[in-house]
Amino acid sequence: MPYPDRFYPVVDSLQWVERLTRLGVGTIQLRAKELDDSQALQIVTDALAITKGTQAKLVVNDYWRAAVVAGAEYLHLGQEDLAEADLKAIREAGLKLGISTHDDDELAAALEAQPDYVALGPIFFTTLKSMRFEPQGIPKITEWKKRIGNIPLVAIGGIKFEHAAEIFAAGADSIAVVSDVTQNPDPDARVRQWLGLSKEAE
Repeated sequence: MPYPDRFYPVVDSLQWVERLTRLGVGTIQLRAKELDDSQALQIVTDALAITKGTQAKLVVNDYWRAAVVAGAEYLHLGQEDLAEADLKAIREAGLKLGISTHDDDELAAALEAQPDYVALGPIFFTTLKSMRFEPQGIPKITEWKKRIGNIPLVAIGGIKFEHAAEIFAAGADSIAVVSDVTQNPDPDARVRQWLGLSKEAE
């Protein structure tokens, strides 16, 4: 299976990790904020226990030390975390690394770290977190993909299932989805829609 999968939900709790794993999701990012080192290690360890022996690949957001100690295989860093992370230790632990980008300088910093994928966002306006950056828009996906070549490109930010075809057509390899799942009145049905779309594209 490709990494990351075409449908790439981002969630903030073990309950969501368990729910998505049960539904057959292939790549799940755990993005839990404001945890100290011991809390981070606990949640990462618990999430890995949930996904063990399943098709789900667990991507740890931010907490690279916990990811290393717990034996995770996948890590995602924002730019601030990238600046502070020990990339040598991350690589020595065999972690595959994804990195967020929002502008040219951030893309340059990300490519220097030789990531396994690059994320571009926010594609659309998002209410989930206050962003310093204006929405990138779909044409930026095509531009970014040309610049990064064979590195997988993940589009994120305000994306709904109805946008998916257009975003894949613009050059994205994967779509990271937050509110379209977690705030959906029927999350399970929405996840199945996304998984159906991913299967069609294989």
